[in-house]
Amino acid sequence: MNRSLFLGGLLSGIMLLLAIASFVWTPFDHAVMNIPDKLQTPNATHWLGTDHFGRDILSMVMVGARTSLAVALLAVGIGVGLGVPLGLAAAATRGSWLDEVIMRGNDLVFAFPSLVIAILITAVFGPSATNAIIAIGIFNIPVFARVARGGSLSLWSREFILTARVAGKSRARISAEHILPNIANLLIVQGTIQFSLGILAEAGLSYVGLGAQPPTPSWGRMLAEAQTLVSLAPHLAIVPGLAIILTVVGLNLLGDGLRDRFDPRLMEGRA
Repeated sequence: MNRSLFLGGLLSGIMLLLAIASFVWTPFDHAVMNIPDKLQTPNATHWLGTDHFGRDILSMVMVGARTSLAVALLAVGIGVGLGVPLGLAAAATRGSWLDEVIMRGNDLVFAFPSLVIAILITAVFGPSATNAIIAIGIFNIPVFARVARGGSLSLWSREFILTARVAGKSRARISAEHILPNIANLLIVQGTIQFSLGILAEAGLSYVGLGAQPPTPSWGRMLAEAQTLVSLAPHLAIVPGLAIILTVVGLNLLGDGLRDRFDPRLMEGRA
């Protein structure tokens, strides 16, 4: 059994279940303030304690998981939906002006740190989960474009591709029917990596107030609100911090496990 795949799937699955469960049930209403119960440590009633407004932290973490996973998933969807076709087009027209335009555009985006681009976009258009998705998704586009192009280039000289060309298939049809299925494993592995990076980016944007806005809970904003109360109630920072760490570690382990499963060289080594 692939331990990375199992452990990564377990951690990611737990966070996914918490996020799905939050649609139908949470221990308490995450938006209801109860000042008399503020800053409680974990106990039988509030399993992870309460914050400075008396809100149940477990409920906020569950809804925060929904927010973080949704933002990261949609941002990866933008990257895949736009980046993969660009990468396939660049590989299909290698050396042409289209290839140069696409790759130079990728270089331009990579010239700026992703978090800086995200902060710039959300600062210009306003803080919201939607703008955070767009900002993170824009940086994902060149990542998937490069992965798709790199994986495709090694296939265009293969015999089955040459056979398809002799049969009269267009480059676009070959890319869709033959190239894309053969690089799907690369895209899946890269998707898990970008998913974890998307969660970190969403937490960073929320931490500085540019992500999801109140009353929607966010792990990053929970950390920001806890920073002045760490000495009084350390659990306010520990709980959302652990949620971020476990989710990111789980997704990275899942990516490593999928890479080991899909990589033919590693499969031959195990055989």
